[in-house]
Amino acid sequence: MLYRDLRRARVHSDGGNLAVLPAEKLEAQAARLREQLIRLGPTFIKIGQALATRADLLPVPFIQELAKLQNRVPPFPNSEAFAIIESELGAPVSQLFRTVDPEPVAAASLGQVYRGVRHDGQEVAIKVQRPNLVARISEDVDILRRLARWMASSKRLFKGNDWVGMIDEFERTIYAELDYRNEGRNAERFRQNFADWPRVHVPTIFWEQTTSRVITMEFLRGICVTDLEGLAAAGIDAKEANELMYRTYFKQLLEDGFFHADPHPGNILILRDGRLAFFDFGMVGHISPTLQSQMVSAFFHLIERDAPGIVRDLVGLGFLSPEADMEDFARVVEDLFRRKLDVNLSEVRFKDLTYDLGDIIYRYPFSTPASFTFIIRALMTLEGISITMNPRFNFLEVALPYARDFLFRRESAQLREKVWASLHDARNGKLNWTRVWNLARTALALYFA
Repeated sequence: MLYRDLRRARVHSDGGNLAVLPAEKLEAQAARLREQLIRLGPTFIKIGQALATRADLLPVPFIQELAKLQNRVPPFPNSEAFAIIESELGAPVSQLFRTVDPEPVAAASLGQVYRGVRHDGQEVAIKVQRPNLVARISEDVDILRRLARWMASSKRLFKGNDWVGMIDEFERTIYAELDYRNEGRNAERFRQNFADWPRVHVPTIFWEQTTSRVITMEFLRGICVTDLEGLAAAGIDAKEANELMYRTYFKQLLEDGFFHADPHPGNILILRDGRLAFFDFGMVGHISPTLQSQMVSAFFHLIERDAPGIVRDLVGLGFLSPEADMEDFARVVEDLFRRKLDVNLSEVRFKDLTYDLGDIIYRYPFSTPASFTFIIRALMTLEGISITMNPRFNFLEVALPYARDFLFRRESAQLREKVWASLHDARNGKLNWTRVWNLARTALALYFA
């Protein structure tokens, strides 16, 4: 059943018979695939979430439906959860904690969370991994890898994408997420990165009550970032909170090279004093300085509507094969720019651009590098949250000053070369004086800021 729906998705993507199906048919197939993944359990929910960022693998109706996959699943019995806590921490629950609520406050695909109070009076969240999860995921990954090998051999149907590589990357990330000690270390690194940001809070990890299958941390009470009524009742300006959230993400992406890769509304709270709180650091991403520079270069080519520049960036970033017909793809990108960017910048959505690109890439040797899966997922999720908090929010407008700041403040010969190259027209190599003037204006604005 799962194989059949994936096959249908790829036949549609590659221009087969399903390409003529009405939109409602495709949407129904996509909804059925999502429901099947939920029934198959944690591994398949996670793989579906990963596929939700892969417009190079599946058509847009499937991407949109898989984006609805959430980690929320029915809880497992308390008796099993408490037995795991006692086995992992080496003592009865009553000795470990003053109290633990009899029911979990949240249940997800990999574990569930209880509110408790330590004997020193500290209120804590205790996350417990589902029983036998490692063994089950190991079996599921083995099945997925065999399916991926078959798909890799069926290039006519599945376009020759690196399905096996995707499963390998998925296996690496999910096993890292299964060790809660990694989550604790990620939280502490994040806290250290934001030590000078008093308006950002990360819960304290209690290491003496943390193992690979149990993590104990400070319990946070706050308001969901998308609860506009709750924010207003607390006297918190949603637009200001949204701006703070995005400032933290540009710092994570362009300064730290280390970012929270799962920023859905359940993992970000606004505390009553207005601070922004992040938690659940099981899924994080890393960005090298070289990749940061390449991302900023691509961003400016996008803003400048420089199609040849974008094509070069896509090759450099690993999205597009160097063997592709560059001129033909540049014409396709130029057409996309005319349709999407020849409007007010405030009307352009990052998610829409991603989906539109997904609609045209099947004719080309195009694939999403593993290093970008988390980045795309995080940015699409953040944009959705931000539009809820501020309907006039626009990713490109908000990102522009941060990208400029990155470009001009980071001392690097490589970046100076990129600036110099960006001042020349890619078609004829001549100096583009409009870009020179824009660069000078930006530099002066930053200098006197």
